[in-house]
Amino acid sequence: MLSESVFSVLTEDLLIRVLDQINSGTDRKSLRLVCKDFLRVESTTRRNIQILRIEFLLSLLKKYSNIETLDLSLCPRIDDGSVSILLSNELGSWTRGLKKLVLSRATGLGYTGLDQLVRAYPILEEIDVSHCWGYGDREAAALSNAPRLRKLNLDKCLGVTDIGLAKIAVGCGRLESLSLKWCLEISDLGIDLLCKKCLELKFLDVSYLKITSESLRSIASLLKLEIFAMVGCSLVDDAGLRFLEKGCPLLKAIDVSRCDYVSSSGLISIINGHGGLEQIDAGYCFSELSAPLVECLKNLKQLSILRINGVRVSDFILLTIGTNCKSLVELGLSKCIGVTNIGIMHLVSGCCSLKILDLTCCRFITDAAMSTIAHSCPDLICLKLESCNLVTENCLRHLGSNCLLIQELDLTDCFGINDIALKNLSRCSGLVRLKLGLCINISDIGLAHIACNCSKITELDLYRCVCVGDDGLAALASGCKKLMKLNLSYCNRITDRGMEHISHLGELSDLELRALSNVTSIGIKAVAISCNRLADLDLKHCKKIDDSGFWALAFYSQNLRQINLSYCNVSDAVLCMFMCNLKRLQDAKLVHLSRVTVKGLELALRTYCGRIKKVKLQSSLRFSLSPELLDTLHARGCKIRWD
Repeated sequence: MLSESVFSVLTEDLLIRVLDQINSGTDRKSLRLVCKDFLRVESTTRRNIQILRIEFLLSLLKKYSNIETLDLSLCPRIDDGSVSILLSNELGSWTRGLKKLVLSRATGLGYTGLDQLVRAYPILEEIDVSHCWGYGDREAAALSNAPRLRKLNLDKCLGVTDIGLAKIAVGCGRLESLSLKWCLEISDLGIDLLCKKCLELKFLDVSYLKITSESLRSIASLLKLEIFAMVGCSLVDDAGLRFLEKGCPLLKAIDVSRCDYVSSSGLISIINGHGGLEQIDAGYCFSELSAPLVECLKNLKQLSILRINGVRVSDFILLTIGTNCKSLVELGLSKCIGVTNIGIMHLVSGCCSLKILDLTCCRFITDAAMSTIAHSCPDLICLKLESCNLVTENCLRHLGSNCLLIQELDLTDCFGINDIALKNLSRCSGLVRLKLGLCINISDIGLAHIACNCSKITELDLYRCVCVGDDGLAALASGCKKLMKLNLSYCNRITDRGMEHISHLGELSDLELRALSNVTSIGIKAVAISCNRLADLDLKHCKKIDDSGFWALAFYSQNLRQINLSYCNVSDAVLCMFMCNLKRLQDAKLVHLSRVTVKGLELALRTYCGRIKKVKLQSSLRFSLSPELLDTLHARGCKIRWD
């Protein structure tokens, strides 16, 4: 009663400002439950809503009448029938204000439902149907009925052809952003018509399309294009890039990564015609970074992001980049051949504003280079050092002393990292993401240092850290309460006692426990009961977890969306119950279940075939399972992967 009387004297404007300061969904929910004033204010001010269970959609839409974004991507049972029921109900005026509709991976929704949704929302400006791999020209025609559409994502809509793209181009002339990644049936013809009709385009992604340089001739006519991605366009060459040299006057970012026939010459032509470029991605598209190309970079006074992953460089090239690109805030050198200490020292001495640096697999980097990085780039927030095996605890001593703003650090497969290194690193109290996979020399002692000082960590990867055990998890559970993603795969010292500690991590959503041979159903039950937000769980090769553990998961882990049960000790009856009870499950890996019969697997899949989107099965079952069942799964939008 006291809280109600205090909040009741605040104006609605002040209540809204209080709500805006609360980032945690759990805290906002608590306020709604105990204070009617906050419940009322949020009902009228909430703009975004993400639906997990279709049965609650109608009541939520009635409750939140002013939403602008509706996200159904995590709602596995959305289909044409449920949309018809939804739209047949009187919902007042909520449909008139909807501007953004997210249907990514909504593979159960077909042309009829999509058409109804698009027509029901008269001012839609943004639609995402990415990874609806069964979508084709009929669905594209439905999308064309949204004349105010400004942003459209069609990634991996594998059935869309030039005809469907033409309908969108004609019907949605206001488009400013369009992603066509992996729409493999689209050709030069469709791109040409798009560029003639959608003159407002500012963002265009044609990655992995089978287009030729002729498409770039058409794209060059887009006077407002700012960001252009053409990753993996293997039929485009330097001649195509030369079309862009005198076109697209507002171009700020270009991505030509993995374009096999693009060379330094083609990229130079782009640079010569666009002095305002701010971002260049050119990874894995030519073998060596040429001196003329690097020399051209000095003309790009606003260049802030450069990713040249996988190319050969030299000390001279890195020195030239450091000299010519002093405005860089991000540099990607992942898997670049020729990266040395001297080259990196020259580079960072010039690029002192770097915030993101990727040195993945630059195996000759040592503590000497890391010392220079730490002293030259104090504003670093992300550093990737995977497989840089020569760095040691001294590297992290320099980082811990000079790069206190760092938030993300990848030390995967750096076996020179030990407990002393983690003690040095713990000075970086702002760490959010830390990857220590395959760092076999760290133990519970090092984790305790991290847990004591790095309370903001949300993601931690300890894959194959074989010296980590239950005591380390106890420290994490005590000091890192915000952990959301945790990988403990192959950490075989962990037992049920460690699982009990993990159960105190209330924010945990992603948990990998692959091949933990000492974890039983007792431990997994503790996690299931307490970690209510768990959405992604990997139990592959956890052979001591039996039916009682899976019963607990089925009963308590109602938010599970992905699970890997491969090589697990589950029976027919429990698998069927498990699949039936988890209403939000979308992706299941069910390979080599020795206690599950073909009949039991069929029954489990039939029970869940209306909701699941992906399932991985043993390849030997391809001809044992009923063809009718496989056809039904496919028809309902489920993608089957055979192992």
